[in-house]
Amino acid sequence: MKKMLSVVLTAALGCSLLSGCSGGGSTGGRAQQAAQGGSGDEAAGGAASADPSAYEVTEPITIQWWHALEDQYSQTVAEIVEGFNSSQDLITVEATYVGSYAQTNEALVAANAAGTGLPAVTVANTPYVAEYGAGGLTEDLTPYIQATGFEIDDFGKGMVDASSYDGKQVALPFLISTQIMYYNKDMADAEGITIPEKWDDMDAFLEKASVVNGGATERYGTIIPGWDQWYFETFYLNQGVKLINDDRVSTDLDSEAAVGLVNQFRGWVDKGYVNWTTMDSDASSNMRQAFIDGKAFSVIHTSSLYNTYVDKCDFEVGMAWLPGGDTKNQEIGGCVLLIPSKNDQATKNAAWQFLSYLCSKEVNMKWARETGYIPTRNSVLQTEEGKEFLKEKPAFQCIFDNLDLINPRIQHPGWNQLSTIWKNYMLEIMVEDVDIPSKLETMVEEINEVLEDA
Repeated sequence: MKKMLSVVLTAALGCSLLSGCSGGGSTGGRAQQAAQGGSGDEAAGGAASADPSAYEVTEPITIQWWHALEDQYSQTVAEIVEGFNSSQDLITVEATYVGSYAQTNEALVAANAAGTGLPAVTVANTPYVAEYGAGGLTEDLTPYIQATGFEIDDFGKGMVDASSYDGKQVALPFLISTQIMYYNKDMADAEGITIPEKWDDMDAFLEKASVVNGGATERYGTIIPGWDQWYFETFYLNQGVKLINDDRVSTDLDSEAAVGLVNQFRGWVDKGYVNWTTMDSDASSNMRQAFIDGKAFSVIHTSSLYNTYVDKCDFEVGMAWLPGGDTKNQEIGGCVLLIPSKNDQATKNAAWQFLSYLCSKEVNMKWARETGYIPTRNSVLQTEEGKEFLKEKPAFQCIFDNLDLINPRIQHPGWNQLSTIWKNYMLEIMVEDVDIPSKLETMVEEINEVLEDA
């Protein structure tokens, strides 16, 4: 059984997870490539061969790495950085926690505009790739890959596509996750609660999983993170809503299906079944604490926090695939690594050495083992350590069973603005007394303007 799962995982990561094979609307890999004007294959092999000597590090240098890894990962970060620093004599890396992906984006854009204070290497949430690529913020890594023989194909086509723009490899896949529902398995077993596989069963599930007395909620059926639309966007995609239409300049977020979903969300919030979180800086930790304290039967979050939940909870933590509609697709989450293009060449060369180390086979497996991120290198899974991964984390079975349904993220230069507008309006709708259709109409007008201008 273990051998079979390893083979299935290897094949899926090399093909299905990474090909965007069945995405709704603009999430599919082929549509994304067409919109960007290129593909990962072109990025890996389209440019002329580079002179290896042009990318060597010849003098001592200290560089900054910006990351968004929270405190629970601090020991792993420190160990990996120390491992790199001690592996050679010329480069010293200083790791800096900047904040969330959004905060890292703000800091990076500001530093790029100022032309100073840029990190040598930085993480970026996957939807930012198109925006950065279109704006010229990122260094084209294609000649670095060719000059050093970096095994870019070991990631598989979809991850290469997700970190490419306009035929150029502008980033490398780093820490990859997907959306998941964490639930209290002890509670589920004791109360006979089954996690729904279909969206149509959500009403019955939330009614049974929630505890509401006298209009006050003692236990939420689930918590939906309002701070990041990634946690609820697949519900729309699986109901046939196109977040970005095929024309690339409009959205379907005021369609009948979209309005119906918002009405459902708001109804669950009004009944006390669902907590739609705010967007303040403590929202993620507050949600986790509610789950830990038994004040929520389940939460929707990233698979990357599996270890954190297991370590903090005194009950068995289950993981379940999100309930689907016409389809049950999910999306690649997590981050890529990039080198800002405005840095000098000496900094870029040092950055490339460190970036390559962070994405190496051995280090990738350490990330996967010590976090909830998914192994990204196909060859990693053929090591003995890789084969033990499922044995160590059996809850990941639900992810491995659906690997062919995880698609690359939507890539559009206007995506960052779209997502900000969308989640702001959704929060307003969930907490205030508003006319939902008219509010969505106004939201869509703003989004369409952004898409047309991007």
